[in-house]
Amino acid sequence: MHKDLEKNDLSSAYRRLKSPSIKTRNRAKKIIQEYKKICRIRFWNRRESENQ
Repeated sequence: MHKDLEKNDLSSAYRRLKSPSIKTRNRAKKIIQEYKKICRIRFWNRRESENQ
């Protein structure tokens, strides 16, 4: 597994939310937000294609 992917996967991000370091928590929040954004886009795209 690539080193960057290992740091940026979703389960690691949730684990890092517990970190005492503010920087680490903020990075984790950013990763989680990106993931949720992608999921929302996929959901809406799928929904629109079903309605056509």
